[in-house]
Amino acid sequence: AELGIKWDTEIKELNKQARVILRANTLKISKQELQKALREEDIDTEMIPRSPDALVLVERKNVFLTQAFKKGYFEVQDASSQLVAPFLDIQPGQKVVDTCAGAGGKTLHLASLMENKGQIIAMDIHAHKLAELKKRAKRGGAHNIETRPIEGTKTIKKLKGKADRVLIDAPCSGLGVLKRNPDSKWKLNPEFLERVKKTQAEILDQYASMVKNGGKLVYATCSILPSENELQVKAFLKKHPEFTFVKDLKVSPAKTGFDGFYMALMERASKENI
Repeated sequence: AELGIKWDTEIKELNKQARVILRANTLKISKQELQKALREEDIDTEMIPRSPDALVLVERKNVFLTQAFKKGYFEVQDASSQLVAPFLDIQPGQKVVDTCAGAGGKTLHLASLMENKGQIIAMDIHAHKLAELKKRAKRGGAHNIETRPIEGTKTIKKLKGKADRVLIDAPCSGLGVLKRNPDSKWKLNPEFLERVKKTQAEILDQYASMVKNGGKLVYATCSILPSENELQVKAFLKKHPEFTFVKDLKVSPAKTGFDGFYMALMERASKENI
């Protein structure tokens, strides 16, 4: 109902097998050096146009057995997901909060873009996911990450107005990543979608308070539904006039062959403008 005829082309792409895409960990290696190292281990890759750190496997193989992986030279991360961290417009030395960090794919990308300078606070309601992030950070040589489980509103209030950048990679229907999680097609229902949209609005409302005056906020989902994306941002901006819309980006699986993604960048007014 939300996408109309577009849904037919999107679901056709989302029913295909997902490609294996790597992100070169630039704290340790360049994309070109990674490609060479993998070739020496009998794994061929191709570069992706306009993706600075991405390589796609020519043939599916277990990359986790390679020496390149064990040395922390790369992470497995879709090309769409690799667009999120740069969208934050971060600078080395800043204080960045990744609010729904999970096992930390985007957190680690932020660390590499920040060149290990400044501070990243990775937060999540699931402590076991943050434990996995710690292991990945150690392997990847990311030293500027602090993990912090969300144990209620106090955790958020402690950071009120303190972050230069806040990333909200919100829980969503996952309708943009069905090719990676095909079983979710059978689990989705309208009630779940309504619950997840309510959660998104609450998270945006609460977590945005961590952005300092003059700071920036990115709201992202791996959904292709406007009700989880543009309409959530529109409702948030109406409720929070201290934020202004800067730009957004929609990644269509049908147009790109990558995961479906949405991200919006918003800026909090500086003190003199409030």
